[in-house]
Amino acid sequence: MAWQSYSYFESSNIQSARYEGVEQILEVTFHNGGTYQYYNVPEQVAVEFGQAESKGGFLARAIKGHYRYAKV
Repeated sequence: MAWQSYSYFESSNIQSARYEGVEQILEVTFHNGGTYQYYNVPEQVAVEFGQAESKGGFLARAIKGHYRYAKV
C-alpha cells in the first residue's frame, strides 16, 4: 500500500490523516490518540476531505455514518 499524507492542517479534533487509493482507506488520527480507518472511501471524497476548510466538519458530515470503519 502507498499512503498519501495530507499536508499540514490545523484542527481542534484531528491530528493527522492519510489516504491509500488502491484500497480506498482514509485513516484519521485524533488528538485524543485514537486512530480510525474508514473503508471504501472514493478518491474524490478523499480529495474533498483534503480541500475542506474544516476537516472535522467534513468528516462528521460526509464520512462518519457513510463508510464502514474500525479503530486501529
